[in-house]
Amino acid sequence: MKIEQIYTGCIAHAAYYIENNGEAAIFDPLREVGPYLERATNDKAKIKYIFETHFHADFVSGHLDLAEKTGAKIVYGPTAQPNFEAIIAEDGQEFNIGNYTIKAIHTPGHTLESTCYLLIDENGNQQGIITGDTLFIGDVGRPDLAQKLVENLTEDTLAGYLFDSLRNKIMPLSDDLIVYPNHGAGSACGKNMSKETTDTLGNQKKVNYALRADMTKEEFKKELLDGLTPPPAYFPQNVMMNIQGYDSLEKIIKKGTVRLNPEEFKALAQQTNAVVLDVRHENDFVKEHIPSSIFIGLHGQFAPWVGALIRDVKQPILLITPEGKEEETITRLSRVGFDNTLGILNGGIEAWKKAGYETDSINSITPETFEKEYQTKTVIDARRPGEYQAEHVVGAKNIPLDFINELYKELPQDEPYYLHCAGGYRSVIMSSILKSRGYHNMINVEKGMGGIKNTSIELTKFVCPSTL
Repeated sequence: MKIEQIYTGCIAHAAYYIENNGEAAIFDPLREVGPYLERATNDKAKIKYIFETHFHADFVSGHLDLAEKTGAKIVYGPTAQPNFEAIIAEDGQEFNIGNYTIKAIHTPGHTLESTCYLLIDENGNQQGIITGDTLFIGDVGRPDLAQKLVENLTEDTLAGYLFDSLRNKIMPLSDDLIVYPNHGAGSACGKNMSKETTDTLGNQKKVNYALRADMTKEEFKKELLDGLTPPPAYFPQNVMMNIQGYDSLEKIIKKGTVRLNPEEFKALAQQTNAVVLDVRHENDFVKEHIPSSIFIGLHGQFAPWVGALIRDVKQPILLITPEGKEEETITRLSRVGFDNTLGILNGGIEAWKKAGYETDSINSITPETFEKEYQTKTVIDARRPGEYQAEHVVGAKNIPLDFINELYKELPQDEPYYLHCAGGYRSVIMSSILKSRGYHNMINVEKGMGGIKNTSIELTKFVCPSTL
């Protein structure tokens, strides 16, 4: 059996392509289905099934487009109620791919329909298990994403279900089994995922806190629920898109790649109240950009930051992209359900300037200049709380970028601020958001904490994040 993990770093997502004897299955596909079709074509295989481990919150799955293009059957676990044709597997139900067997194991907890898929070879040997968001490497899925879909369902109840699923369904399996999760480090679907994306179940029993043999259910629930930050606003909207359906990616790309001249672009922005989203490198954005535009660069964790900071997936968006990156940008937006791109500024910033329209910039300084001046203004650290607690500039105020939409009102508009993050990406995002809301007395610190640590600026004593 060929088992291939197809990993997308931007959203820390793993899909799986499995093939045997001319038949293939895809697990938890992304919105763009080309990579799966290409693999099946190369193997001269027919995609027979599309297995979903649950209704995903952090991305829009490609199950519908893939089923339409291949005729493959979509499979969900027990209790799933999609608004389209699908096989709702029973606990223990088996499916054949060539000479191999895929066995559905219902593991409620992350969500009620969460299901793992056991991979069994032609001799009856268990080769691996696709665990979705039930079990990650070093962590388990958060239990607070599904309770809004079912009346009176609480995260405490789901955490209890997850404890039982792990103990009764997963931990009794062979230690040699390879665990294939849906996410790695950087995903918001867990708290403390490893950067590794596969491991043996036996090793996870040794190192994963959630699989500790002597842990009680109450201890498990406390460990799992303590410190959970609120999920991004787009998560519930993505869940509903995965349940109810969505437009094809081809249609979204065709609509979104319309090239607009500066006059059309400006008029459409005003008519639709669109967000003008600039996805170039932060260095280019800092030098010049359209006033009130928002920066989220393609080269970073683009889709998760879009989802975290633009609250409504239906928000109209107008794009400024590097030449040749138009389709990629719209595809990556669609991964998290942002399908309402109205067009792209043809010719970019240069065309905008030639049309006589003004541009704006962000005041940005080197860490060395910051070293000389930082005590004269409030320092804003845009990193996440764990990063800040591990080490920060003495006296800096932590306002995580994740929550800038809620916390920006704490900052008086007339005061000056220095903004920094870890490397310079997030601080420019925050600067762009604050500028769009009338904050103009801000200075971005280039290279972020990475550059600051090379100066003599006083930092708090380093605390290893694993001990916090």
